Amino acid sequence: MTQAENQNQPTLSTVYEPQSVEKRIYQFWEESGAFQADSSSEKPKFSIVMPPPNVTGSLHLGHAWNNTLQDIIIRYRRMAGYEALFLPGTDHAGIATQTRVEKMLREETGQSRYDLGREKFVERVWDWKREYGNRITNQVRAIGSSCDWSRERFTMDEGLSKAVRTVFVELYNRGLIYRGNRIINWCPRCSTALSDIEVEHMEVPGKLYHVRYPYVDGSGEVVIATSRPETMFADVAVAVHPDDTRYQNKIGKMLQLPLTDKQIPVIADNYVEQEFGTGCVKITPAHDPNDFEVGLRHNLEMPQCIDADAKMTALAGAYAGLSREEARIRVVEDLRQGGYMVKEEELLHAVGHCSRCDTVVEPFLSDQWFVKMGPLAEKALASLGRKELEFVPERFERVFTHWLDNVRDWCISRQLWWGHRIPAWYCDSCGEITVAMDTPETCQHCGSKDLRQDDDVLDTWFSSGLWPFSTMGWPNDTEDLQAFYPTSVLVTAYDIVFFWVARMVFTGLEFTDKMPFEKVVMHGLIRAADGRKMSKSLGNGVDPLEVIEKYGADALRFTLANGTSPGNDQRFYWEKVEGSRNFINKLWNASRFVLMNLPADEPLQDLDPGAFSVVDKWIVTRLQETVDEVSGHLLRYDFGEAGRALYDFTWDEFCDWYIEFAKLSLYGEDEAAKGQTRAVLVYVLDNVLRLLHPMIPFVTEEIWQSLPVSGPSLILASWPQPDQTWTFPAAVEEVRQVIEVIRSVRNIRAEMNVAPSKPIHLLIRANSVQSDALLHSVEPYLKRFCNAEAVDIGTNQTAPDKAVTAVFGGGEIYVPLTDLVDLGAEQERLQKERDRLQSEVLRATKKLSNQQFVAKAPPEVVESEKQKAAEYQQRLASVEERLAALMAD
Repeated sequence: MTQAENQNQPTLSTVYEPQSVEKRIYQFWEESGAFQADSSSEKPKFSIVMPPPNVTGSLHLGHAWNNTLQDIIIRYRRMAGYEALFLPGTDHAGIATQTRVEKMLREETGQSRYDLGREKFVERVWDWKREYGNRITNQVRAIGSSCDWSRERFTMDEGLSKAVRTVFVELYNRGLIYRGNRIINWCPRCSTALSDIEVEHMEVPGKLYHVRYPYVDGSGEVVIATSRPETMFADVAVAVHPDDTRYQNKIGKMLQLPLTDKQIPVIADNYVEQEFGTGCVKITPAHDPNDFEVGLRHNLEMPQCIDADAKMTALAGAYAGLSREEARIRVVEDLRQGGYMVKEEELLHAVGHCSRCDTVVEPFLSDQWFVKMGPLAEKALASLGRKELEFVPERFERVFTHWLDNVRDWCISRQLWWGHRIPAWYCDSCGEITVAMDTPETCQHCGSKDLRQDDDVLDTWFSSGLWPFSTMGWPNDTEDLQAFYPTSVLVTAYDIVFFWVARMVFTGLEFTDKMPFEKVVMHGLIRAADGRKMSKSLGNGVDPLEVIEKYGADALRFTLANGTSPGNDQRFYWEKVEGSRNFINKLWNASRFVLMNLPADEPLQDLDPGAFSVVDKWIVTRLQETVDEVSGHLLRYDFGEAGRALYDFTWDEFCDWYIEFAKLSLYGEDEAAKGQTRAVLVYVLDNVLRLLHPMIPFVTEEIWQSLPVSGPSLILASWPQPDQTWTFPAAVEEVRQVIEVIRSVRNIRAEMNVAPSKPIHLLIRANSVQSDALLHSVEPYLKRFCNAEAVDIGTNQTAPDKAVTAVFGGGEIYVPLTDLVDLGAEQERLQKERDRLQSEVLRATKKLSNQQFVAKAPPEVVESEKQKAAEYQQRLASVEERLAALMAD
């Protein structure tokens, strides 16, 4: 419904009910094509690709926050005249999705994926994706994200799959992808390799065991320290520093490996820190990445004593088949019994855990596919040096650069069935590998047809790293790619800056020669009210749909936007959502007031600055200033400050002050003044709705549809521009003084317990001729809003006897006490209050003078008592001041 159809019905329901509005409004937007971007448009382009949420379940508050910030940006740019594209999509989430389907399969049929076989299991996952994948997109709609759903993508769409194969093949042909037997992070529970950034290191208590390794010839021993004695069965050497004088004559000698019949040599390597511990380090190449490098340098064997299930292998002898945890207990006890244990120390150390299932990660020697990161990192560092990418806040660039400087090769193969299968085929005839876009008919090395494809799939981040350009149709040169790539801004949480942002930077530069985005806007994490991270295990998570069902999407969006400080975490409080709901209701009620005061059968007057009252000039000036302030904050991606400015202007200045001022004209007899007031009300409300629309789109659209303004919908309306012709600085200062006087009088009433309904006599001494003239010109406002039966203004006014005084910028205010209270009763009340406060001050002073209390009480208790004492002193001084005024001659 357009405004033209609704001009004769400028009404809104008594109460705003988001549940009955939001779905209808979103459907209206989507069906009208308001979200769709035109790549052929001549408008300047602005684009965001949504960080694709996993199809494994429901959105959490972090998703809601991220989507809200992106949508604020897109709606603002769309209104500001850009052809704005917000491209949505979802991620196949290899490990997470496969784990979810495997669990469901076990619960429903008791079968494993191996019972089904690869082909049927993958079909089952696709069925699951089709059934549950739409949940995510419907939740994104519920939040109000103005996505172009005609361009929705999935990381395993055919087009994106082609992009993945293209990148793999080209990187392989450039020598940047290789297959090697190296130490990787292995999750025994997920049964797959993990990249370094999929491992979360957590401080856990453990022990450092000091163990004797005797020389075979009986000439002594070395002592090594280890936190993992169960790996000793895979030891192949003990290393010392070549310059360590303690061991120079021991290099090459053989040691007896405890609990085994195995002998290992002493070797020299610069890796060893001779100042640390005994200067001796056990070398276990198959179970430690640093030891692996030592093993390569010295051409050492690399036996494994722990298998892919985290159980001991036959190499461990009597301990074979035990879990690594059980083996450690047994080995430690046997080392004690055998006299090999020198000492045991308590240790708090960082242990890697799988980010998906929290299982302790095992360093594991395995054949895997890797991306050679050195050349890619160099290109990214060079681009950052040319300032081709801006981080907001800027400090994250240093974090990003530090990581690039220390990047390791990326393990990209995963032992899963769900995902992009690696496009590599092994020839059983010649043993060579053929890497190709499509299934080859013959081996490219020997021509044999005896080929089998690699069973592994690619790390999920490999495909999502191509997201900014694969979603635009790359490797084809599409209109979207030409129009909307590079994208304008990426909005993401800081916890995936290396998981995802880095991948996109590497691949974007390598395959398009462009940064994939101009800016990266970082936000933090949503935390519970007590500051803890929200998680399922703690049971402190909040479902954004629950918030939306209770308070509406706008209330959630406004809460999340206002809680934003660039790059920082925010805590979630239900009270903040209630506050946002109250703000929306305030806007709704103010809009109802405006609409109810518009005659249905008369057109609005044109705005005439020459006919403006001082409050009209003030509000339109403050509107121009707010437009300028909010636009600036949004351009700097400072959403919290933009929200604060909008809240203050809308609630305080427009709703609380201007609407109250407007009632004087609206309820008066001057028809011309009424007409101008109505025009100003609609003008300001129209612009307020435009400014608020990116943050609270549903309620603003619903209200705007009822205003007598032109346009099909608010989402397509233009963004306000500050206009100097509507700026009246003098009026701002004048109304500031009016508001200051009114607030001062209201404070006096509150202090003296005088009801707002009781009329008073108000005297004001102006401190200048200009102030005197101003105050006389606004006398009707002072009378009305101070509820004064008389207002005496002049430069020569003096304070009457027994009056309450307040100072403001333009002079002094006097309110005779005889007009306010029964002086005798008030004096008696104040004396009782003085006596009570004196007792409280005395009690607090004695308590704080008690050195035993100060020394033993918790610091927060002592601080609380100090604050109470200061508050009582302040209140006592105020009461004594009021008593003195009453008792003065």
